[in-house]
Amino acid sequence: MTVVYFDSPMSDDERRARLFAGDLFVYSPTAHSQELCAFARELAVEAFAPYPPPTAQHHMDHQSYVDVLARLKPAFINHPRCKELLRGIFEDLGADPEQTYFDVPRLRTMTSDYLNAGLTLQFQPHRDTWFSAPFAQLNWWMPVYSVVESNVMGFHPRYFAEGLRNSSGDYNYARWLATGRATAAQNVEMETREQPEAQEEVQREPEIRVITPPGGILLFCGAQLHTTVPNTSGRTRFSIDFRTVNRRDVEQGHGARNVDSHCTGTTLGDFLRSTDLEQLPPELIAAYDTVPA
Repeated sequence: MTVVYFDSPMSDDERRARLFAGDLFVYSPTAHSQELCAFARELAVEAFAPYPPPTAQHHMDHQSYVDVLARLKPAFINHPRCKELLRGIFEDLGADPEQTYFDVPRLRTMTSDYLNAGLTLQFQPHRDTWFSAPFAQLNWWMPVYSVVESNVMGFHPRYFAEGLRNSSGDYNYARWLATGRATAAQNVEMETREQPEAQEEVQREPEIRVITPPGGILLFCGAQLHTTVPNTSGRTRFSIDFRTVNRRDVEQGHGARNVDSHCTGTTLGDFLRSTDLEQLPPELIAAYDTVPA
């Protein structure tokens, strides 16, 4: 049974154990998460001017919209202020910054009945662990503007302990970096990049959808099966997500159980220590860096 905790006072060690067991944690906006979302809104407003970002899709042709995203998203990802604010968020929620390593925060845009490819791709049911993520990975997600039940994520808790036939065995992270990620902006009208997907019908119910105010934080394990809900709200959903691992978990092999992931490679080389932006030791990354059979 999946339990959803709201503003839990649980320690980070206890929380990670519960996340690895399939539970979800939701937190009210913190000072640093609100500041991060405000910064994202500032960049988005400037990028989409004169149109409000959530409704700009109704005033722009597809290529012009994607061209804006191709400039906006890297500007957010690579800005040093974002990395500084992540450390504040970890401290707000009791995570040890010395042990916490993060992948860069990403600004996501899910348009409403408008685009669904490349920089606006709406993911079908998947686990991040199908994409070479370590089983110790935790996902952090927060909306930048207000969200409703028709433009968030759906979780399918029955599958946390139940495997699905999927194509993750064809995925290698190093190959994706070489051929997939860099071409996102070229996929405007149709998604042509091959990515892991379920190969059998997913029973969507029961489904959990979490609504938080802007800057509210949803925390879940990378092994959770989740879906981008088809956005029928009429507004583009802007959100921020990033991933973390605790170094002790990586060293000791802690994490969720693997029920169906067959990918190779590892994303661990992308993670940076929140205190000084140092990577994990090369030998530790190499221990997870499997190669295709």
